Amino acid sequence: MQRNPHRLPGEAFSALARGGGGAAAVRHLRAAERSRHLLLILGVVDTARQAGHPHAGVAAGAYDALAALERRAPTAVDRLIRHPAVGAWARHTVSALLGRQDGAHDPAGLGAVAAAAAVVAGVPYEGDVPVTDGRVVLPSLGALAVPAPDGLVRLRTDGHGRVAAAGREAAAGEGLESAGWQGLHRLTAEAGGQRLSVLLDDLDPYRWPARTATPVRMADGERRALAGHLRDAWRVLVTGHWTIAQEAAAVVAVLTPILGPEHGQNSASSADLFGTVALSRPPDGLWLAGTLAHEIQHAKLSALLSVTELVLPDDGRRFYAPWREDPRPAHGLLQGAYAYLGVTGFWRRQRSLLPPGDDRFRAEVEFARWRESAHHVTGTLAASGRLTQAGETFVAAMRGTLEPWLKEPASRAATAAARHQSELHRRRWTKAHGHPAA
Repeated sequence: MQRNPHRLPGEAFSALARGGGGAAAVRHLRAAERSRHLLLILGVVDTARQAGHPHAGVAAGAYDALAALERRAPTAVDRLIRHPAVGAWARHTVSALLGRQDGAHDPAGLGAVAAAAAVVAGVPYEGDVPVTDGRVVLPSLGALAVPAPDGLVRLRTDGHGRVAAAGREAAAGEGLESAGWQGLHRLTAEAGGQRLSVLLDDLDPYRWPARTATPVRMADGERRALAGHLRDAWRVLVTGHWTIAQEAAAVVAVLTPILGPEHGQNSASSADLFGTVALSRPPDGLWLAGTLAHEIQHAKLSALLSVTELVLPDDGRRFYAPWREDPRPAHGLLQGAYAYLGVTGFWRRQRSLLPPGDDRFRAEVEFARWRESAHHVTGTLAASGRLTQAGETFVAAMRGTLEPWLKEPASRAATAAARHQSELHRRRWTKAHGHPAA
């Protein structure tokens, strides 16, 4: 399987630094992430062999099977290589093999990746796969229940969508449910001739860290509600936020449910899971649209940081972030500022699309609050001495986007509400941590 080095073109870097980028810039980031996943997968094979892991041969055989299958069905293999949970599994497994983290991260998991690719491609396959808690998880597809202890079992695919292992056979694929098979579900949305298609992953153990991932699968009613909110969110993005819609279609491959706070909602993304947006139960489509705008920014910046160094190594200094309750290192501050640059742009546009009323007032407050906060933090970053030369260029471009927005009018009431919220946050933060460093 071919692995290519990546260098981001200057025009793509500049577009990303201004807060956008669109489909053209995102294509470069997706290519870089695919290559990173391939390197991690190869790292699993090589590190398992060097460590003398008992399943090193399984991993090597699965890699060879994937390479052979790629020549016959490149689209199927590409889907599995890009799948966020596959990248997370590979990273954790390499780290565990090197002794950098604990946990039973099995290199034989590559056998499940090869089996899943074979199912997607519709070709026969036979190989060893790991069993955990009575399940064989096939990434991006679902899980086969098997009457076998933890360890390895021989799995066969017939080339027509059926899989068998340990005496259990089932039809395998998205959306399928039976006594032996739990399938992942796909959610789709269409608006203005544009389509968004995402996988709802509430099953794979590598979909999200277990401490905040929901412990049980979504009920049918919850899934239908999420699908409805996604359709509404997609309509919002396609109607008024074209660049975000382009980026969402190119970046967001997986939604995964996580535990929510006692009050309100939350969302998250991870550098290990490019393409995954984790979220608690959305209240409506507008919240979900804003969440996608927020998390896409994190995804873009994380992918960019894998090919371009923007921040110097951590020196222990911590800074005030107007959107967090904890002091942040410079790299975390940059992540937040970039995310809230996107959030500000979303609400800036959204306020002009809404009729007078509560939703429009909320949009004005959000715009007024986050433009000030993001601009303040980019100033902190610029003065921190923690940026590389590329990072200084990047942050200067962010400020270049934000500065004209500071001059745009907002209602007196919205501005006052935004300022009040910001002051409350800063006082609360100062009480907990002392005077902010910046």
